Amino acid sequence: MIKFILNNELIETDLPSGMVLADYIRYKECLTGTKLGCREGDCGACTVLVGTRVGSEVIYESVTSCLMPLGNAQSKHIVTVEGVNIIRLNKIQAAIADEGGTQCGFCTPGFIMSLCGFALSKEPKNQEKGILAIAGNICRCTGYKSIERALKQIVQELQELDTNNRINWLVENGFLPNYFVNIETKLKECVLQETDLGHDAQKIFVGGGTDLYVQRPTEMLPAEIVHTTQRQDLKGIWKANGRCHIGASTSTEALKQSPLIQSLSPNSDHFFNLISSLQIRNMATVAGNLVNASPIGDLAVFLLALNSNIILNDNGALREIPLKNFFKGYKTLDKKETEFVQEINFDLPTEKHYFNFEKVCKRTYLDIASVNTAINIECNLHGEITKASLAAGGVAPVPKYLTKTSAYLTGQTVSEALFKNSLDIAQEEISPISDVRGSEEYKRLLLRQLMKAHYQVLFPELVV
Repeated sequence: MIKFILNNELIETDLPSGMVLADYIRYKECLTGTKLGCREGDCGACTVLVGTRVGSEVIYESVTSCLMPLGNAQSKHIVTVEGVNIIRLNKIQAAIADEGGTQCGFCTPGFIMSLCGFALSKEPKNQEKGILAIAGNICRCTGYKSIERALKQIVQELQELDTNNRINWLVENGFLPNYFVNIETKLKECVLQETDLGHDAQKIFVGGGTDLYVQRPTEMLPAEIVHTTQRQDLKGIWKANGRCHIGASTSTEALKQSPLIQSLSPNSDHFFNLISSLQIRNMATVAGNLVNASPIGDLAVFLLALNSNIILNDNGALREIPLKNFFKGYKTLDKKETEFVQEINFDLPTEKHYFNFEKVCKRTYLDIASVNTAINIECNLHGEITKASLAAGGVAPVPKYLTKTSAYLTGQTVSEALFKNSLDIAQEEISPISDVRGSEEYKRLLLRQLMKAHYQVLFPELVV
């Protein structure tokens, strides 16, 4: 039995946990404000809010309900566009109407929900953060300028937000209906029954579902699913013995917000904005990106460059291996069917360090990479590279740890010649193929240029 709150109603259902939330909302509850467009998490028309009780407060995140399994709604507050209606238009709806921010109206509910998520979030209330909150929502009619004007109006309204009494203030000021005030108490009735993680070949482990529901949608409805995002012991980011540890079901957005991850680079926010929209980052898990085994997995490349280890759990028996050994071949992993990912960890830098992530895709943001690459370098006070790790995606059948290039850089003194030579060594290690994302020659050129970008960002005094 799955138990959650949908808007202001307590729901109990025994429908398959692999059913997507958008289908449940539209076809079981007949809440048709949630629209279905792409069914791939790209358009944002199906955006809803997911509220999670954390201590004495409820934290809300925007998600694409077309990819969210119903089982992940357990113990949550699910909010559709109908659930933010008040007697008159709420402040966000009114701003959209005032500025002509809707035309055909199909995308509008998704924008409303993303902007409600922005109002509820702890992000600074400025135009830049607001635009990032709706970056995963597509509109084919307005040209976006009217929506941006509406956002400006919303940001102005939110300048007086009481951050210590967020939900009450939003209710009192016409952003949310009254029932939000009592949701934290009502969620106590939705007792979470943690899933047994014993695994066999008949069960499918599902994190956020952002890849599985794109690649295998028809298989998921009848499947026996283990919903790993319901396990608190598989979440979190912490430091121990000089290493950063990441629980397997930690979301990509949690990585972005983590001070430990932010300490790797002052540009860390930009890196994660390149990866996907906020709705997808709120759902997608670290383990999901790795087990997906895509040759262009962004987090895989990111974590390979940090020389990470991965811990696998086989009914309580743990096995730890270097992440670079985890990928054996195209979509082939060093993982038994009875194992699941428990954790990923890596050494935190102890000396002067440099980290960078670069990505090229057909769209500038929110798209699958043609080639992506990350680099991690540590130097001593004399400019000698004590550690170097470089990884790339889209240039081999697997996310590729560039072993020879990393070894070549290690122990050398930073110089233009060193970096120029590393470009050629990297070319010897890769084996890209021509496909829909580009020819072999194009991908080789991309890696060369992206490596130059690494060096120019990290060592701007050098010309590579």
